[in-house]
Formats: sequence, structure tokens, C-alpha cells
Amino acid sequence: MDEAGNEALQEAIRHMHGCGSIWVESVPVHETFNGEVVWEGDVEVFDLIDHPQAKRAYAWSSSTDTAGRRRFYAVLGVGPITDAVMAVRASIVADTKRPAS
Repeated sequence: MDEAGNEALQEAIRHMHGCGSIWVESVPVHETFNGEVVWEGDVEVFDLIDHPQAKRAYAWSSSTDTAGRRRFYAVLGVGPITDAVMAVRASIVADTKRPAS
């Protein structure tokens, strides 16, 4: 991801979790379910600065419509979330539980 993209993700982390972050690496994730691709892309890994519960966050964004709007994801590395794949899986599960709007 380019520097501007990483800055947007860092701002999302700051907004959602109240702390600064330092970019560590980009991890490609290809998640399938029942033989179908449910998510594919790069997850950016960040070390967190002074977060009370987590040392790491996994962040990415995706397009929400043709107008260029994006949805940002920033999943803390706590509990079972130990890597980028687990962060994406947790996000997918959370989205399936979210009521339709």
C-alpha cells in the first residue's frame, strides 16, 4: 500500500482505537468459504503505541460504492486474533451478525 493509504489506515486506527501506530508489513490474504472467495486483498499490520490491551492491529479498507467511498477496518490483535487471516475472519463473522440496514 502506498504511504497515503497507510496514513488513512493509521487515522482509522486512531479514530477506532484511540492510539497511534507504526506500519510493520503488508500481508496478502485470500479467504475462502465452501470453495468461494469471500475476501481477497492486502492487510496492513501495525504496531500500536500505548494501547492498553493490544500491541498490534490489522487494518484494510474496501470500496463501498461506485462513488469512491471506502469502509475502513482496524482489528486489534487480542484474544484469538493473532494474525492477518484471523483478523479478516473475525471481520467477516462480525459483518454477518450486523443487522441489515
